[in-house]
Amino acid sequence: MTRASSAGNPRVALVQFPGSNCDADCIDAFKRLFSIDLQLVWHENHELPAVDGVILPGGFSYGDYLRGGALASCSKIMPAIKAFANKGGAILGICNGFQVLTESHLLPGILMKNAGQKFICEYANLKVVAGSSVYHKSLSGKTLRVPIAHGEGRFYVPDAELKKLQDKGQILFQYADAKGQVTDESNPNGATAHIAGIVSENGKILGMMPHPERASDPLLGSADGKLILEAFLATLV
Repeated sequence: MTRASSAGNPRVALVQFPGSNCDADCIDAFKRLFSIDLQLVWHENHELPAVDGVILPGGFSYGDYLRGGALASCSKIMPAIKAFANKGGAILGICNGFQVLTESHLLPGILMKNAGQKFICEYANLKVVAGSSVYHKSLSGKTLRVPIAHGEGRFYVPDAELKKLQDKGQILFQYADAKGQVTDESNPNGATAHIAGIVSENGKILGMMPHPERASDPLLGSADGKLILEAFLATLV
């Protein structure tokens, strides 16, 4: 994989599904913050262009029928995304994109309906858990303020799988309070172990329910999401 385009910027694809609604937010954030023009890839394509990273954006792919991300995981583009992942490609799945990653078995676990059965749209505080991935090293020691907007954001894995995630350092974000303390009150959706985001074993794939692209400028209420997007770009090697 060639890391940079002729203009010197990383080449990043953004996959659009019918029902994606955060693609424009990602396009704006990467252009405004990093002068990167995301390459749009329609879900019916069979191949990815020559890129260094892939983003699966938030939204309601295929109307979230069956389960969030379930139908998108069977779309024509997914074999190419899985092949890209198997070659060590960097992928960022945001909200619905996280659901697509779990439904495609590129990340473990599932995303279930929120505890309370209500759609949640609010800011959340994220504690960065200890680990060895590029994301962990880039964000270590920080508490980030990033918005969530989901109805099926409750991450679940059985106890044995949770232990694997913990032992392998794959948990990246936990819901916390403003001081970075993980409490039951700070868990908005009932997620297992307060998990808001995890990485793959090689640290190249990140799935997270909060929306960093919506926290990319102080005018939006927080600029903390920029740090997460920068960490994603640092994985494009």
